[in-house]
Amino acid sequence: MNKYIRILLIATLVFASSCSDDFLTIYPTSSQEAGGEATEGAILANLGSCYQVLLFDSYADYQYNSIVLMSDLRSDDIFKGGGDAGDQAQLYRLSQFDASAQELPGGLWNIYYSGISRTNNAISACENAIGVSEENVNQYSAEAHFLRAYYVHWLWKFWGNIPYFEEDLPDPYMSEQYTADEIYTQIIEDLDYAIDGDKLPLQTSPQNDGRATKAAAMMLKARVVMYQQDQSKYGEVMADMAEIINSGEFELADYASIWTRAGEFGTGSIFEANQLPDGKDWGAAWQGYGTNLPAFISPNELSGVDQLSGIAEYKGGWGFGPVRTQTVEIFEEDDARLPASINYFEDGTYTPRFQNTGYFMAKYAAREDYNEAPYTQDLNYENNVRLFRYAEALLNATELITIHGVATVDGVSAQNCLDMVRQRAGLGSIPATAENIKLERRREFVGEGMRFWDLVRWGDTQELNDNLTEYSSVRTWEPYMKYLPIPQSEIDKTEGEFKLQQNEGYN
Repeated sequence: MNKYIRILLIATLVFASSCSDDFLTIYPTSSQEAGGEATEGAILANLGSCYQVLLFDSYADYQYNSIVLMSDLRSDDIFKGGGDAGDQAQLYRLSQFDASAQELPGGLWNIYYSGISRTNNAISACENAIGVSEENVNQYSAEAHFLRAYYVHWLWKFWGNIPYFEEDLPDPYMSEQYTADEIYTQIIEDLDYAIDGDKLPLQTSPQNDGRATKAAAMMLKARVVMYQQDQSKYGEVMADMAEIINSGEFELADYASIWTRAGEFGTGSIFEANQLPDGKDWGAAWQGYGTNLPAFISPNELSGVDQLSGIAEYKGGWGFGPVRTQTVEIFEEDDARLPASINYFEDGTYTPRFQNTGYFMAKYAAREDYNEAPYTQDLNYENNVRLFRYAEALLNATELITIHGVATVDGVSAQNCLDMVRQRAGLGSIPATAENIKLERRREFVGEGMRFWDLVRWGDTQELNDNLTEYSSVRTWEPYMKYLPIPQSEIDKTEGEFKLQQNEGYN
């Protein structure tokens, strides 16, 4: 199931260990200098380096950077946890809406700028291809455009007003800072390129699992357009969701099975980050293919059985990301998603840590059978990160029709889409109202990094306010907090016309 990504990573020539303090530096491979002629092998080497950025999720740049966790920490679903407030203090400050330019998860900045550099190289290689069929060049280029859009969209969500570049930059490697709205336009251009003309298949064949698809680009476009609240493109997104839904390429698999090794690249999966159990080590900041997220979020010194699912194969970890008790309470009785999303362990079967509730995230939890790494197992779990799922397409369609008033397309109805999601969870039909749709999204995507972004785009940020002194979580949302402060270390690297301007609300 790891075939495609394994092939591309073997082809990668330089990027596994290359990085620089200059985040805008671009690194061409040894077989294809920037702007030079590129064979198919050189293109694949560049493309492999692009995909590897997905595998930096959880640990790179000597920091813990899981995009799932970084997103959920600002939501109302989980706490920071860990040893105490000072254990990974930047994450606690993130969770309390108190990030500063000096103390924030800056590894995300470096990871995704590395992604931009790499995708630019791959696109340049495609533009200078020799001896490669037009069909293959188009496909490789579309993959690179999708991946660039994916990496830029995270920088855009977290920071908004960011530097952007599409070509090799001269020394001192600085670029113009764009507004968030200008970055949105760039993301849409890349996604439209990837979607238009059927350069990519809607879904991959098994031997190409892990490869970008047209459906993945459509799903990313939906997230970006809906987050931007760009009503002018809601019709396009609805048509994309209808194409996915009516294609017959996807269906809702048993919910609990999604998160197992056997559930990788299942029928309900649209795009996954294909983690491999090898290569990450404490002293290697920019290499490897495994994920640390399972160890990070699992209870410390675990010896017990999960009381919700009865599964005994869960392993202990570091105790970050405990689930809030109110999150457990959103599930209806007999909802199959509860035991698949949240673990509960009895007192005495683990060591309680900061902000302990007894509940932990289950989807990416450490499992005995999900780690075959020969060394440094905490950094090399194999749990694929499920980035886009078919259920999201169904709930996007439901929301677009019901909440945003978009016309139905090709027989896709809001009620039927909502019913499909609930039926898979073992639940009956409820009316497709705005309140029900929002709650269903929360239940469906607990622990997948969706909730915070949904609350922001819906304008429901009052749900983020806390006065939970017993859990050391007292916070008040302000509109400027939509964006994090730009890292001061990055501002200090720029000067003159390229001097980065700090986001509003931060010193």
